[in-house]
Amino acid sequence: MAVTAVSGVGARPVPRLRRLEDERWLAMALLLPTAVLLGLFIAYPFFEGVLLSLKSTRVGQPGEFIGLKNFEKIWNDSIFRTTVWNTFWYTGVTTVFKLALGLWLAILLNRHFRGKALIRAFILLPFIIPTVLSTFAWKWMFDPTFSVINWTLFQLGIITQRINWLGDPDLAMTSIIIINIWRGVPFFAITLLAGLQTISPELHEAAAIDGARPWQRFWHVTWPLLMPVTLVVVLFSVIQTFADFQLVYVMTGGGPANATHLFATYAYQLGIGTGLLSEGAAISLAMFPFLFIIVVVQLLYIRRVETR
Repeated sequence: MAVTAVSGVGARPVPRLRRLEDERWLAMALLLPTAVLLGLFIAYPFFEGVLLSLKSTRVGQPGEFIGLKNFEKIWNDSIFRTTVWNTFWYTGVTTVFKLALGLWLAILLNRHFRGKALIRAFILLPFIIPTVLSTFAWKWMFDPTFSVINWTLFQLGIITQRINWLGDPDLAMTSIIIINIWRGVPFFAITLLAGLQTISPELHEAAAIDGARPWQRFWHVTWPLLMPVTLVVVLFSVIQTFADFQLVYVMTGGGPANATHLFATYAYQLGIGTGLLSEGAAISLAMFPFLFIIVVVQLLYIRRVETR
């Protein structure tokens, strides 16, 4: 009887230990902390933002439920329509140039030459420098009075008077596009370089033996094999650029005359600057459907490419 009791007492923890040995229970235990953090810092603020956009909340006023009136109001706002166009133009132009320049740099860095490791580290500098710090440096370079760019162009005889880069709407948008390209090219270059190094040199040698020229080898061998990596990089870049805030806010603050506002900067100006919290939340959420569609289309295309 005593032996049976002891064996019975010792047998109780066995099912619990077997649960920990089960991959499903182990996966749930490991993912639980991450799920809690995502719920607290992503899901909860998101749903709070949705509720806030459906109210008439202002600073110091709780507000009441008004439904979709905030979205109707911002849709009739000419500045918001300009913001939508600016965001798509800003994201599209910068992504195309970052991809083209990043791919060009990746191909160059994939070759063997002296000091390759040092140059790779040097290229990463624009990406690892804090955005606000580098943007302040660019703001000084685009300053109409102390601009080193104006000074250089004047010395070369290209201009005869100062250019107010950040005071003209078109030039201001061009300026922030240039800065975003400068900052994003290293990310494309290093990531695409990693993709290039996974391609076997034997494929290029076989294509060269068959008489393929360098451009043909790139288009028919390198590019198809690099496409999955390229699509993932473009996806992350689109998400980051579409929601860009720091660069534009430090550089122009959305000006001049609201000409460079993006979703994030206009939402901040309206929600925090003027105290219209609900309208600012509505502008932030207006970005979500556009971004969601872009991400879904790209993910479907990535899956289609990978299944070929």
